[in-house]
Amino acid sequence: MTEYGSSASLGNVTEGMLDFGGQCYPDARASDPRSLGWMQGSPPPADKQISFEGGRFLDFPEIRWSLSHMRELVPTVSVRRGANAPLSFGAPSAADAAAVETLMFSDINGRVRRFDEALFDTYTDGIVVLHRGRLVFERYFGALEPHLPHACFSVTKSYAGTLAAVLVHEGVLDDSKLIPYYLPELRGTAWTDATLRQVMDMQTGLDYCEDEVGEQSSSSIYMRACRTRPRPVGYDGPQTSCDYLRSVRKEGLHGEVFAYKSVNTQVMAWVMSRVTGRSFAQLLHDRLWRPLDCE
Repeated sequence: MTEYGSSASLGNVTEGMLDFGGQCYPDARASDPRSLGWMQGSPPPADKQISFEGGRFLDFPEIRWSLSHMRELVPTVSVRRGANAPLSFGAPSAADAAAVETLMFSDINGRVRRFDEALFDTYTDGIVVLHRGRLVFERYFGALEPHLPHACFSVTKSYAGTLAAVLVHEGVLDDSKLIPYYLPELRGTAWTDATLRQVMDMQTGLDYCEDEVGEQSSSSIYMRACRTRPRPVGYDGPQTSCDYLRSVRKEGLHGEVFAYKSVNTQVMAWVMSRVTGRSFAQLLHDRLWRPLDCE
């Protein structure tokens, strides 16, 4: 549930380069992981290797390989789809695929764009378009293949929010309760007087900044605790995400404004696991993946 990177408006597009907020980067074709040779060879050349310990697996352009190979880099858990066969939407027809590919639109800067070309400008790794129950478009780029899981990062927050809303609706959770009612471990922290609803809505006052940079930023410390960033030799910081949450202190008031902070989702997931006795991955399987017959 950790957030990586930030969004920026797409600026000028020149041959082989894209401008994001005044900074130029190789476009999707120029930074294609296969073309650049990341992790190819037996073994790959030293300058083409990507590892967790090296710390550059989330840097550009290495991240374009990492997003489709996260299970080879950091601890992960599989979410089972259940015993049923996955739903099949068949293959898109040539006519449907062509209609999507050639779709013209105006982007936020007023430029007229063609859909298939825009996919390269957004570094798209994979895309599926469903229309009225039919699969009309499916494409994979870069290091992604149909059978590979792709990192979804903060899309996970939507899964967590959906699960929490279901449990509140069923009466399993009471969103008016203070967090320590469910997690006594967080008494004395930023969440001492925060309600579950305020956590779900990210309306908490926390001494935590999502956009800080640097090794001592709160987000970097959190990621090291979660083992999604390398730990330096002699590391003596929080060993788990729960350890880190116990260190977060209050700043400002709860319930005043929305403030995007990934740690709130971690607290929400912890509450759900504590009350149900099921891990987040198990809940996702029970309530979403299995009922939807996901792949």
